[in-house]
Amino acid sequence: MRIQGLGWKEAKERLTLYGENKIEKRKRPSALKIFLSQFLSPFVLLLIAAALISFFIDFYTQENFLDSVLILGIVIATSLVSFFQEFKSEKALEALEKLATPNAKVIREGKEVIIPATQVVPGDVLIVESGDLIAADAEIIEGELEVDESILTGESKAVKKRKGDKIYSSTSVFTGRALARVYATGMKTEIGKIAEKLQSIEEKTPFKLQMERFTKKLVWLSIGIIFVTFLVAFPKFGVMESFLIAISLAVAAVPENLPAAITISLSLGARRMVNKNALVRRLSVVESIGTVNVVCSDKTGTITEGKMRVVKLWLPSSSNFNKELALECCFYCNDAKKVDEKFVGNETDIALKEYSESSIKEKDWKRIDEIPFASERKYMTVAIQKEKEKIVFVKGAPEVLVKKCNKILIGEKVEEIEKWKEKILKKNSEFASRALRVIALAYKPYEKPLDKNLIFLGLVAIQDPPRKEVKEAIKDCYQAGIRVIMITGDNPQTALAIANQIDLKTTGVLTGQEIERLDEEELAKKLEEGINVFARTNPFHKLKILEILKRNGNIVAMTGDGVNDALALKKADVGIAMGKRGTEVAK
Repeated sequence: MRIQGLGWKEAKERLTLYGENKIEKRKRPSALKIFLSQFLSPFVLLLIAAALISFFIDFYTQENFLDSVLILGIVIATSLVSFFQEFKSEKALEALEKLATPNAKVIREGKEVIIPATQVVPGDVLIVESGDLIAADAEIIEGELEVDESILTGESKAVKKRKGDKIYSSTSVFTGRALARVYATGMKTEIGKIAEKLQSIEEKTPFKLQMERFTKKLVWLSIGIIFVTFLVAFPKFGVMESFLIAISLAVAAVPENLPAAITISLSLGARRMVNKNALVRRLSVVESIGTVNVVCSDKTGTITEGKMRVVKLWLPSSSNFNKELALECCFYCNDAKKVDEKFVGNETDIALKEYSESSIKEKDWKRIDEIPFASERKYMTVAIQKEKEKIVFVKGAPEVLVKKCNKILIGEKVEEIEKWKEKILKKNSEFASRALRVIALAYKPYEKPLDKNLIFLGLVAIQDPPRKEVKEAIKDCYQAGIRVIMITGDNPQTALAIANQIDLKTTGVLTGQEIERLDEEELAKKLEEGINVFARTNPFHKLKILEILKRNGNIVAMTGDGVNDALALKKADVGIAMGKRGTEVAK
């Protein structure tokens, strides 16, 4: 049945009802408001009061106004430093707003039309295909896609979507084509919920909280000095003179040079950190870093490189002929394409192409036939026209491909595969237990059907490997008494395997679904028991973990690089956004 989509009149009514499909922002403070806010901290207010009192005393006693001018000068200078540090970094929501795609293809009254993405409404039927940014949260009603959801999950894997599956605003399509019915737009989308929560989080650093406590004590101390001094001086000097003496002593007790000393020392700390390639957004965080006792870290792109790589090619024989055919299979049975000197496509294809590219001299070979990858088949088949021959290459899930092979290549000889099957599957299990993604390779001379009577070539193991420096960094953290927690959107087996590789200590792994079933006390107990690996988490799971850690008196740092880390980065006492590959939202 031909899909009609919404009518233009109905779409207009829904646009009025639901509003435009965009990230709404609360009115952000002007430069003047940010500047004035620097004078509202308790300690600065105390200094201003001291300056005014000093001015009053100097006026009454006919003295010069040097003390009050100096105090106000210190206040203004330190406030200016804090203002410039804060003003230049209010960019997170602007970056989120830029994620929106400018146009969307929809079906209206039975016709395909391109409209501004802001005009998409619930009930619209989106047409999405390779290379598109998805304009709104929708459910697939027809077709299949491979989608990059790393913006929400942090995992750079192609996620397969079919009829009935949900796709999300601001994620992008690797391959495929589908029709999807919109069910959420604007702030109701998953990315919108993150933006809304991001705007509502207002956190004070531990240093600011300590300064507020110190100021309150100082205020009470000053009041005490005034009261006691007045009582002692009153019998001898009278009311006015005693009051001036008491006030003078109270003002003298206020360390007016403290803000300048703090600002200078924090600025020096920030400068030293710049020399270590770390840019500081707020000066007060410099002190907070030294008090951190828990570090929560995203996995993909932070602990790991954030890029899939071939880590092992296993062949039944060490023959060059075997290896050459396997590399040709990796290169030609592949949909990744080179754009501006960079491969684009799903991460598995890119990893295989990059691995084989240096060994393959690009030949004028053409694809003459194919069976595209499908999730129910779990393999991809291509037929290639060489100079004078045709050859079929196949790659796919080992347990599926082994069943389709009746032969195996050993050196330059083709043998029966039966006695090799157990060894192949055992090797596959060995790789899988190490959280490696395993791809089987096969070939045969061209004949139809393309996907039967294949000759087995070998196995390729792929992984997003840990960064080289991570293991040593975790060791340094443990020596400093700092707990390290990994929070990832990846599956539990991969998360645990990476934790083992980097020597991250944990008593187990907890998934996002399990977190949702636990109340705060139960989750706090799991943390106390030593669970330091959390898998299949979304941004709100990360936020919940951080809130519980902070509530239990920990000073928490969060490291991450994606939109999915933004809430936790802002909630943490110290948010550490990755530089080179980090998103603007995270930074």
